[in-house]
Amino acid sequence: MSADFIAAFAILFVMIDPIGLTPLFAALTAGASQKRRITIAVRAILVAAVILTLFGLAGDALLNSIGVSLPAFRISGGIMLFLLAVDMLFEKRSERRTKRAEEAEEESADDPSVFPLATPLIAGPGAMATMILLISEHPGDAGGQAMVYFGMAAVLGICFVAFMITGMIERALGPTGIKVLTRLFGTLLGALAVQFVLDGIGEFWNIDH
Repeated sequence: MSADFIAAFAILFVMIDPIGLTPLFAALTAGASQKRRITIAVRAILVAAVILTLFGLAGDALLNSIGVSLPAFRISGGIMLFLLAVDMLFEKRSERRTKRAEEAEEESADDPSVFPLATPLIAGPGAMATMILLISEHPGDAGGQAMVYFGMAAVLGICFVAFMITGMIERALGPTGIKVLTRLFGTLLGALAVQFVLDGIGEFWNIDH
């Protein structure tokens, strides 16, 4: 298995957090039939996939259009990911997601698949920035970029499975298990964030020297 795939899968899994999304999916589809839940889940995953793919494809053009260098984006992206990791460690991320879902619940009661499920819960700002960041690490390398998209597809596939077995996951892990996983993912994300910052600083140093 490619190291590029593993890296992309790991960071996107932590960023999107399929396990953490399952209680929100259950709340947003409460009372819906299993067939309806499947329809909502499929639509949400497909829309999120399109959004993340577009950000991956247009990432370089977007950065160039606003005059941002790749080293600068890596450093800023790493800082943002680190702040997110701190939020995960102190449970602030779950609180924000829950509040966001509650605020959107009435507005999207008929079909929450696009909003808030596809965006901002699955394809949120952090996941979009991460796609730009990961693709930017493989300039002109079609194979490396393909591995990033395969990693993204694998994480979204896990999201779909998690949505389909929401009740089982909640019962198996319980509130304590979900909190432990969230903190574990937060620690991993923090380490990845620091690595992005170090890579950006190293690249910037090489450019200027």
